[in-house]
Amino acid sequence: MAPAQKSRRVLAAMSGGVDSSVAALLLQRAGHEVIGVFMRNGVAGKAAQEKSCCSASDARDAAVTAERLGIPFYAVDYAEEFAALMDHFAAEYRRGRTPNPCVSCNQQLKFGRLFALADDVGAELVATGHYARAVDGELRTARDAAKDQTYYLFGVDRAALQRTSFPLGDLTKAEVRAIAADAGLVTAHKPESMEICFVTSGDYRDVVRARGGGGRAGRFVDAAGHELGCHDGIDGFTIGQRRGLPALGRPHYVVAIDAATGDVVLAPRDGLDRTVATVAGVHWLVDEPAPGSELAVHAKVRARHAAAAATVTTDGRGNALVRFAAPVTAITPGQAAVFYAGDRVLGGGWIEA
Repeated sequence: MAPAQKSRRVLAAMSGGVDSSVAALLLQRAGHEVIGVFMRNGVAGKAAQEKSCCSASDARDAAVTAERLGIPFYAVDYAEEFAALMDHFAAEYRRGRTPNPCVSCNQQLKFGRLFALADDVGAELVATGHYARAVDGELRTARDAAKDQTYYLFGVDRAALQRTSFPLGDLTKAEVRAIAADAGLVTAHKPESMEICFVTSGDYRDVVRARGGGGRAGRFVDAAGHELGCHDGIDGFTIGQRRGLPALGRPHYVVAIDAATGDVVLAPRDGLDRTVATVAGVHWLVDEPAPGSELAVHAKVRARHAAAAATVTTDGRGNALVRFAAPVTAITPGQAAVFYAGDRVLGGGWIEA
């Protein structure tokens, strides 16, 4: 992280993991006055305590780290807000979509709420342990491409980037762990979790079925509508899925889900390829293109997807048509499509079809 020009009061989100711990440490070393905050999600039980991010054990690790750094530390209850995210998560699966709650959490909670907290404690900046960079008010990808998390951050308010610090943006994961170990932080060797924090059982369907019931039962069908078998709920499937399907002689994949009829459409591998996606709720981190104009971008349709060359055409009402230069596999309604130009994040939205 570049040396700070002046000491500032910074509110650092501390999740109890190594990344946010090192972010707070680096800010302190740069001469800033750091205040740590932990966001409780209200998910209880033994399984929740073993989950990374927002669990009781994570709260303890965050508090221990703050104590070692000698910084003020607060735990704030956001159980009600997390419950709303969980309700939306369940509702999306019942609609035949595959939600991405981490994007919504960053937009509505981690950044949606942190700036209000920062104002309450008189902090100029908000910092997190995300692998990303904020440069002159623009969101940029992290130096460690394997850890880059900008896909999850496209929904952050553009103005908020002026008050955002990502201390890990120029570091690799190995460097972050080495810094934590050298500093004797309790989180230095803590395992990383890639799971959704509120899916404590390991099966997201438990969340869906506990919050309004599972999706509609129905048929497996081929592209022509011929029945291939039956299933007990569309919430058990996502575009591109291969496991849990009828044995059909050669591999088949889920290529479409009809929430109204309960039909799950199956096809061989090439049936997943698409060259066009419609996107809604587009949020721009740069000046919005003129309606009808084509913007050349590289677009990611899921977090682990390599960004693919595409053009984006907006309608001026928050919708966009994305045309890919080559077929892209498993474009999934409910996931985000995020637009890049080099290392700059231009914006993104939610895939509709």
